[in-house]
Amino acid sequence: MDTLKYTVIKDVEQYNKYCNILEELILIDNKATIDEIELLTLLIEKWDNEHSTFNDSDPIVLLKAIMEEHDLKAKDLVNILDLSKGTISKILNYQKGLSKDTIRKLSDYFKLSQEAFNRPYKLKHEVNRHFRNASLMNTKKI
Repeated sequence: MDTLKYTVIKDVEQYNKYCNILEELILIDNKATIDEIELLTLLIEKWDNEHSTFNDSDPIVLLKAIMEEHDLKAKDLVNILDLSKGTISKILNYQKGLSKDTIRKLSDYFKLSQEAFNRPYKLKHEVNRHFRNASLMNTKKI
């Protein structure tokens, strides 16, 4: 009996190996590898869902890690999120919370669940210290 080329991911080493293989297959862009790409994607997503690496990260730490991974700068987020440079700077420096629309755009662009970006985190701006978390920053002031 032949052994399977790919199996359910059991450890981080195997996960990283499959991610590298998937990246190579995507770069080749060969129609003959579509089934292999789909299978690897499924196995990697299963591992990600079970061993979520971003559950403990606040959304800004996650965003900065993704930006570094994709070699993006803050100015690149201006076009992706359709926000001003100043607003991007405030978000990345914990001075402004992520709006629902921004979370949606980040999720769509980076192909991540909205839950990854939609979690509370502390803001550092002096004016906003009385708010307990960033989710309150996007509400109307009365």
